[in-house]
Amino acid sequence: MSESDQSTITRELTLRNRRGLHARAAARFAATAEQFESDVEVEFNDRRVNGKSIMGLMMLAAACGKTITVTATGDDAARAIEGIADLVDARFHESE
Repeated sequence: MSESDQSTITRELTLRNRRGLHARAAARFAATAEQFESDVEVEFNDRRVNGKSIMGLMMLAAACGKTITVTATGDDAARAIEGIADLVDARFHESE
């Protein structure tokens, strides 16, 4: 399959966990993204990073209440976006 045949899906997600995209949340985000073959990119404040990179995600410094844009490109892009959206909606499974 050529790159032009792959699906690209973009979704805006609002961070609801108390500390935003901090180290633990970034690690969980990257681990979730790694489960999929699709490329995952995250954009915040005109910065775009690899969604499978913990350090890249942390560098975005996206706080609680902020909206990030997640784009997945690949054969399983829809599943990747759903998995990431579920994680964000679940507040990264944090107790606070």
